[in-house]
Amino acid sequence: MNIREALPHFDVHFADLDQYIRELVEAYKTGKIRSWDDLAERVNAYFTPERMEDMEARASGWRKMASYREGMTLVHVMCVFLGLYMMPEFLSMTREQQQIMKWVILFHDIEKEPQEGKRDHAHAFRSAVAAARILPKLGFPVTVEYDSLIDGWAEYTRAAITKAEGSPHTIQDNRRLPEILDGIEKMFEPNSPAALIIKTILFHLSSIDMLAWPAPSPLTEEEVSRYFNADLVLLLRAMNLGDSEGWNMFNASREPLRQETLRAFEKVEQLIHDKDEVI
Repeated sequence: MNIREALPHFDVHFADLDQYIRELVEAYKTGKIRSWDDLAERVNAYFTPERMEDMEARASGWRKMASYREGMTLVHVMCVFLGLYMMPEFLSMTREQQQIMKWVILFHDIEKEPQEGKRDHAHAFRSAVAAARILPKLGFPVTVEYDSLIDGWAEYTRAAITKAEGSPHTIQDNRRLPEILDGIEKMFEPNSPAALIIKTILFHLSSIDMLAWPAPSPLTEEEVSRYFNADLVLLLRAMNLGDSEGWNMFNASREPLRQETLRAFEKVEQLIHDKDEVI
């Protein structure tokens, strides 16, 4: 992981939110949060109009994300944070990796637009675009090419959608990934913290395909081998485990889903290992 510049810390920029998540963890551990409704009540109380305004000022799109389906996506994002802060895969990370993961969770659904009875299968690419625009404003370094590339890259990435075969749903168009990834590395440098954050968000719907949680636009093994490295896989594993926790923390299916996710990432890690051996 390339951290040549100081990594802006989530704990500094969002100190109040970080402290609140830690309070949620304590409430969960002591049995004060036992259900989705318990969590939703606390989240809705925390995000007062003033706090929502402050979040929107620093993370443009937060208010819109939080408005959908009576705050369901907002509660989900906070549940992902709650699960992440207790997760052994997160607790074993370096401090820098933990900071990167917190930024990932903050932005991973910021452009999600769910509709009644329909899932938003293309929000990962849009959320990656939002992160690419916001991270520099929070102190993440960019290359000299950033200003000349960001608008064209953002338009290209947001338009990278296609129709799922035999379905009316719009999904991400993985055929555009080479150009999208090339733009990220030109704007933020390869394997920099910002590049890893944006890539983790970009791939969080497509990195693995599971029976219980089918990916709408899964990557092929060849694409995984080509696009992933060990740093990215570490982050994506925590992201997918956290995303599952964010919906299933209070469900009986929680542990089987966790084990299936871990098995899926064992296969991903083997692909990366095999690639490195060939190189």
